[in-house]
Amino acid sequence: MPERRPIRVLPPALMHQIAAGEVVERPASVVKELVENSLDAGATHIAIHIDGGGVRRIAVRDNGHGIVPEELELAVTRHATSKIAVLNDLEKVNSFGFRGEALPSIASVSLFRMASRAQDQDMGWKVHVDHGEMCESGPDPLDRGTMVEVRDLFSNVPARRKFLKTEPTENKRCQDAILRMALARTDVRFTLTVNGRETMNLPENQSLRDRLAAFWPPAIMDGVAEVDAERHGIRVHGLVGAPRTAQGRGDRILLWVRNRPVQDKLLLTALRQAYSGRLLSKEYPQAALFVELPPEMVDVNVHPAKLEVRFSDESSVFSAVRSAVLSALDRGGVLAHPRRATPDPAHQTMPDPASETRFREPPAPSFGRDRSKFPSYAEYRRGPGELPLTPPDPASLSRQSEHDRVSPPDGEPLPASPVPAFASPEIQQPRQAPEVGGYRYLGQVSDTYLVLSRGADLFLVDQHAAHERVLLHNMRRQRTRGDSQPLALPLELPLHPSEAQELDRLWNDLRAAGFRLSHARPDLLHVEGIPPTLDSAKAKEYLRSALDSGASGLEELWTMLSCKSAIKAGQPLATDEALALLESWLVCPEREYCPHGRPTVLRWTPQELEKLFKRK
Repeated sequence: MPERRPIRVLPPALMHQIAAGEVVERPASVVKELVENSLDAGATHIAIHIDGGGVRRIAVRDNGHGIVPEELELAVTRHATSKIAVLNDLEKVNSFGFRGEALPSIASVSLFRMASRAQDQDMGWKVHVDHGEMCESGPDPLDRGTMVEVRDLFSNVPARRKFLKTEPTENKRCQDAILRMALARTDVRFTLTVNGRETMNLPENQSLRDRLAAFWPPAIMDGVAEVDAERHGIRVHGLVGAPRTAQGRGDRILLWVRNRPVQDKLLLTALRQAYSGRLLSKEYPQAALFVELPPEMVDVNVHPAKLEVRFSDESSVFSAVRSAVLSALDRGGVLAHPRRATPDPAHQTMPDPASETRFREPPAPSFGRDRSKFPSYAEYRRGPGELPLTPPDPASLSRQSEHDRVSPPDGEPLPASPVPAFASPEIQQPRQAPEVGGYRYLGQVSDTYLVLSRGADLFLVDQHAAHERVLLHNMRRQRTRGDSQPLALPLELPLHPSEAQELDRLWNDLRAAGFRLSHARPDLLHVEGIPPTLDSAKAKEYLRSALDSGASGLEELWTMLSCKSAIKAGQPLATDEALALLESWLVCPEREYCPHGRPTVLRWTPQELEKLFKRK
């Protein structure tokens, strides 16, 4: 049994070091606290110097309103602050700092020097603190503002120092902290010098786009969309990246609440949901989003380093962020009509064509069951305006003669340009280019991509991805109707115990998707009916996938079903089938992405085509 120790009050130096452990994790924490103090002081120019990854030296100089001499020693005393006075002030915090812990915590683990001169003072004043002990106080020739210098960080706490990373890594973390503050205050000039070399010089009064362009590459900035919307009294504004520029890391997701940089799961989830269906599961978008709301709706005092916040009305904040980002993404889609007569590269959302279009030899034509799911264009136009889930008569869809290659019955077709003698035989060029939804259909490439044009722009549509989107849209619209196609002979599906458990969880959702199921015994499933879009072989494959995937519910089952049911790459389509697909797809919401987040369509403007052919 351990020896009993008496309860006692901790020595002041130890208290300061414990507090420092909460506030000062690494050099970037020091930079953040000092720069935030400068911003709270009304500075319009902040200069930061970092040497040795911030361990050897950090210096922050500003032109703020300064500190009077009689308050300078108080500034390095714990729980001394000018930013709150009574308990109610915590409910309406408008400053970055407010606890009075940052400066004494930093001073307790470093050699600390601070000099300041208030606006109405004839001379500046300074204090020196070594590892928490006041060493010197007196006049200083500093002009207006404040200068703080921190040397030999953690020199008296070697255990803390050994957990720091390499100098380049700590430099990068310091720069990231400055980036977040600089983006929140584009009215302030920031300069950063690392080991004697200036690495950042951001002028005051920049736009957010211009300031962000100093940190993010042009390939990302060319596709960013502006966000600015208000809902439930909550304003969300900033910039979000195009889905095509998504990456495998989330390090370019920057979030602020009342201009305070935060790491908040609620905001991150709202952002991710806005991109749902536009990104793959392992992709992350880029975003610089600001959430403005009344101070009483947010508690900023829930984390020692103030990196986390708590909202009084989480559902309102969530819906405000999600709807604002959704609106911005919808405005900037590939199929959106250009806002200018001359396309602006900043609004183009197309991936690099050289990496996205790889033609391949087409496989042998196939006219299997998959093809029968698609109605003819004429049949579709006679229908109620949606692509039916029930397959039509296969015999009506197997025509490949020139009589199939007709334009929609509405209006006169536009004559197509003649095909050059050297044109690829892979392009099935109809004699006349029919129009569908304002686009001219030019043919099919590699039995996989449908070629469209609108004005001077060229589009390629992935037929499988587009059909996936159409099928999912129809499933959502018909909801849980559960149309089923009975089987003459039930399918038998042996079940592993884990699959049987998963089946119990998904039983109602699978029935809603169109499966008619019964238990012959606990380890054997009988399938007596399947969705109309599947054949027996694909139904068994689908059920296996559903039971192994850990699907969360009906929405994921619909997504899987749309993928299994959609026409495949390498499958030839007659013109009327392609037109039926295109017209159904063009009226779908979120049509620019398949249910898995892959793009369904790519676009090239004349300027982009000229660059590909090196015409300019």
